[in-house]
Amino acid sequence: MNEELQNKYNKLIDELKNCGRLAVAFSGGVDSAFLVYAAHEALGDNLLAVTAVTQSYPQHEAADAAKILKSYGVRHAQINVDQLAVPGFCENGAERCYYCKRALFGAIKAEAQKHGITLVADGANTDDENDYRPGMRATAELGVLSPLRQAGFSKQDIRDASKALGIFTWDKPSYACLASRIPYGEKITAEKLAMVEKAEQALLDMGFKEMRVRCHGNIARIEVAESDFEKAMAQRKEIAAAVKAAGFMYVALDLEGFRSGSLNAALKK
Repeated sequence: MNEELQNKYNKLIDELKNCGRLAVAFSGGVDSAFLVYAAHEALGDNLLAVTAVTQSYPQHEAADAAKILKSYGVRHAQINVDQLAVPGFCENGAERCYYCKRALFGAIKAEAQKHGITLVADGANTDDENDYRPGMRATAELGVLSPLRQAGFSKQDIRDASKALGIFTWDKPSYACLASRIPYGEKITAEKLAMVEKAEQALLDMGFKEMRVRCHGNIARIEVAESDFEKAMAQRKEIAAAVKAAGFMYVALDLEGFRSGSLNAALKK
């Protein structure tokens, strides 16, 4: 790590040590994997990683989470949360993420308390302040800590530090929950979430790393990195067959390419 990044990391470790005992919301993604690594260094057995399994939590994320925890030797608790039963979630309004985060972190806090832990942390970073994130309001209301943000870590900082520390998720693409693939105002159902997950897994298996399958009714709008356009066209028949097998009737390639949070554009109109 360069000096600036090392200083941020040292600050993070100091902040985590001050927690005494801590539960970290852990998905297996880039941010939470890095936070768990640092928290384990700072707190050892006083750390608990808590994974909330929901209908919008991709199975490939769960597999990475298990791999990370096994290599770290971190205490782990897994809880099941029925997102579809959370008031305001299935209606999929602009505040969907707020309702969801309130429910998820409420459940995580309750699990932490069973282990005698009162402090809970998430993996939010400074970049999250620049996008529409109603879920951050929910975590703030619940008193959830954001150590990475407090220590000044951006997403790129996290990737760079993870690479320097040998954390295999350093170059892993970011995967938001599957509900973010469904446009605001379109009802979220278990069937739609399953369709999206199956279609995205097929694309992952074909070697597409940065991608999203957006669900517009029976139409799948696929976003891939612009550098993968040629690959997508070369495999268009294979892609179409796999996505239709997931339950979609029509398959379209978005000519603007992959954009994280692209459905948020509808909120600005």
